Amino acid sequence: MAYRTAPLATSMMPPGIPYIISNEAAERFSFYGMRAVLYLFMTTALVNHEGAPDLMSEAQAKEWTHAFIAGVYFTPLLGALIADLWLGKYRTIISLSLFYCLGHLVLALDHTRTGLMLGLSLIALGAGGIKPCVSAHVGDQFGQSNSHLLPRIFNWFYLSINLGAVVSQLLTPWLLDSVGPHWAFGVPGILMFLATLLFWMGRNQFAHIPAEPRQFLHELLQPTFLRSLAGLIPLYILIAAFWCIFDQAASAWVAQAQQMDRHVFGWELNPAQLQAVNPFFILILIPFFTLTVYPRIQRLTAVTPLRRIGMGFLFTLATVGVSIWIEKQIAAGHQPSIGWQVLAYLFITSAEILISITALEFSYTQSPPRLKSFVMSLELLSVALGNFFTSRVNAYIESAGAATNLSGANYYLFFFKVTAVTTVLFFIVARFYRGQTYLQQEKAAA
Repeated sequence: MAYRTAPLATSMMPPGIPYIISNEAAERFSFYGMRAVLYLFMTTALVNHEGAPDLMSEAQAKEWTHAFIAGVYFTPLLGALIADLWLGKYRTIISLSLFYCLGHLVLALDHTRTGLMLGLSLIALGAGGIKPCVSAHVGDQFGQSNSHLLPRIFNWFYLSINLGAVVSQLLTPWLLDSVGPHWAFGVPGILMFLATLLFWMGRNQFAHIPAEPRQFLHELLQPTFLRSLAGLIPLYILIAAFWCIFDQAASAWVAQAQQMDRHVFGWELNPAQLQAVNPFFILILIPFFTLTVYPRIQRLTAVTPLRRIGMGFLFTLATVGVSIWIEKQIAAGHQPSIGWQVLAYLFITSAEILISITALEFSYTQSPPRLKSFVMSLELLSVALGNFFTSRVNAYIESAGAATNLSGANYYLFFFKVTAVTTVLFFIVARFYRGQTYLQQEKAAA
């Protein structure tokens, strides 16, 4: 059967959107569920081939966690090139999703460092490879007639991500505690299989933008795009500082929560379950920002994408400030309430909405039709860069041992300084950015 190769000329939502949103919710349940327990698994449940405990130190587990996240956000470049030069987005997503499912299977069955390395590598290839294709595939469903719905659908897209994440980040830590790593990794694997199935079911509803290698290279070398790319890359490098902070929720914040009073209404939370606060806040704050914050600011000044990202950096600095205060309380012998970390989540989630969602939409509109996945992969490289940097910092801490001065509050103070410098540089670079908006050409409705 021949698939439709252009978006429909309609002012309504495209017909394939429900399949994409459902797929994304299930896939994000899978990814965030596995990631939620990764740090605790490495520090409490990892074994050798004889079944004896083979646990990692705190710094080593942080290093592995952020190296894995860096891999997940580096492989989008590979996925984008496969999609744009060979298979197209749809077939790339289906193919790499199979590697994704296999990675979960390995983690569920093998709890040694060998199994951990193989499972995480397969998930990094699958999850990372489909990332730029999925977000670009969403945008490909829209043309000029319904382009005004793009901000709304990217918000829905993000809502689906966090709906899946909030459930999985509460469930999988409980599974790890109650029934062990087989089910803690196995349940996310089952959800990834369902995500792949849902995406396949929507194949006849999608606009399938075909791969056109010659057109890809032609658009890649256009002077107007090269000028835009020269402006985008510095922005992406600076945005990496946000991801240095955001993804520590999966490592340093879990370790920090272990030393805090986690009792809520008489029930003690698992340290890893606090990660569910982020997607919970997303579900609340996206409508709040969209319906209240942006319209009110718009009355005073234009709410451009780059201004939103700049505001996000200020929230990121506030986040690290709270983390520094928590560590100082712990160092003083106190056991601060977990409510303080919830405040940090409130700030970092606000920053995520302003930076991550905006960068996703902005990157799509700034890339020519045949380069959508490629540009999306470059935007995702900022996540890889931020996590690679954090991984290297923790590798240094592991090697230096007691000689390092990056423990406790000093750890967060170091990242506060990095983010403060980056924030200033972002405002400077953003003033000089000049780009161009690109959307897909439509096909008339039958």
